[in-house]
Amino acid sequence: MITILVPTGALGAGMTAAQVERGISLGVDAIACDAGSTDSGPSYLARGVSKVSREAIKHDLGILIPAAFKAGVPLIIGSCGTAGTDSGVDWTRDIAIEVARENQIAPKIALLYSEQEKLKIKQQCAEGKISPLAPSPSLTEAAIDDCNHIVALMGVEPYIDALQQGADIILGGRTTDTAVLCCVPIMRGAPAGLSWHAAKITECGGLCSVNPREGGVLFRIGSDHFEVEPLNLANSCTPYTVSSHMLYENSDPFVLVEPGGILDVSDAVYEAVDDRITRVSGSRWNKRPYTMKLEGAGGGAFQTIMFIGIRDPKVLASLELFETRMLADLHKRVETAIGLHAGEYDISLRFYGWSGVSGQPPPAGTPTPSEVGVMFVATAETQEMATRIAKTCNPRFFHFPLDRGMELPSYAFPFSPAEIERGQVYAFNLNHVVAVDDPLELTRLVWVEFAATTGREAAHA
Repeated sequence: MITILVPTGALGAGMTAAQVERGISLGVDAIACDAGSTDSGPSYLARGVSKVSREAIKHDLGILIPAAFKAGVPLIIGSCGTAGTDSGVDWTRDIAIEVARENQIAPKIALLYSEQEKLKIKQQCAEGKISPLAPSPSLTEAAIDDCNHIVALMGVEPYIDALQQGADIILGGRTTDTAVLCCVPIMRGAPAGLSWHAAKITECGGLCSVNPREGGVLFRIGSDHFEVEPLNLANSCTPYTVSSHMLYENSDPFVLVEPGGILDVSDAVYEAVDDRITRVSGSRWNKRPYTMKLEGAGGGAFQTIMFIGIRDPKVLASLELFETRMLADLHKRVETAIGLHAGEYDISLRFYGWSGVSGQPPPAGTPTPSEVGVMFVATAETQEMATRIAKTCNPRFFHFPLDRGMELPSYAFPFSPAEIERGQVYAFNLNHVVAVDDPLELTRLVWVEFAATTGREAAHA
């Protein structure tokens, strides 16, 4: 059996040393987890910064690095720094080096980079190697130029290459969540179908368990099945919770596309070993031409926002009418006061407690809320103009009556000054796949090795 410890669904989300120690005591071949995602939007990729604080990452690495080094097993982290940019890998590297020094250990650290140069992507696009993922359009040079950062999602091969060269710690750039977890089993000859399936189930740590916040999990792969077990003795991985995770971030519960193949679990069988452990068999891996997903993001317009809270019963009883009238009045105010100098701009209103999340009117018969929060959003070509638009709309936004002739109301505003400059708006410009002949051709491997006597580290390709 090959056993992989997955201590958390995302590095920096938190873990306990006791649970990691318990997992290692059960006998593991590697510790692996993901550190990134596109879940929180394009800002982190466009800016090349982490969503998670340095303190949170150091807390988790402070547990994992010494534990893995003491146990003599590799520690594998993918999509470092949230977006997996080169800067995200370097940022995580510096934290890892700091932890290693504090623990007086000298692990051999492999850095895997997968950020791409725009010229390379343009060449591949011209050669017809890049295809869009729905609903994205065909890629253009303009879309490439609009990106601040572009990353290619790695599969297992770069990790296997680093492991075979003796890495104690691998810090990877953007990678599929599953590849980080199944690279060791595949390297050691475990069936590909079982390996990819086990990785998919456990990619978010305890999310495949009954109590997702009660710690991580581990999986064991044999010749014809794998098992999933939670680290917390009070937690359970049931056939229901395990099988359900195939639907997580996946439109088809039976098929998962990965670099170099497709996981097919349509014939998979999920069985309870006991009240805590589930066994899975029947997973298949179908090879196909190797592709890597490309993600690219960049900045655009700027936004300024304002908030009010409304408890006026007459307004609350006619929110759709109120929104329509206020929005029309705000646009008229900008056109009158600023005119063409406003350039390309947009004003939107979001009624939280009514329609702020969906953007759609509630179903007929929905009870009138006791209060709503209204967010005003001005979007313009510059931050200065977005703020000028907000300030121009300020009196109307805070004192707009439902009907003409009414006394002017004053709605509750939580901040002074009222306008809050939100900064630049970011967008994903690339959601495509690129065909490659070699799984390593879009990746780079750099080593960090500690000098035995000085404690200093040096990097080399």
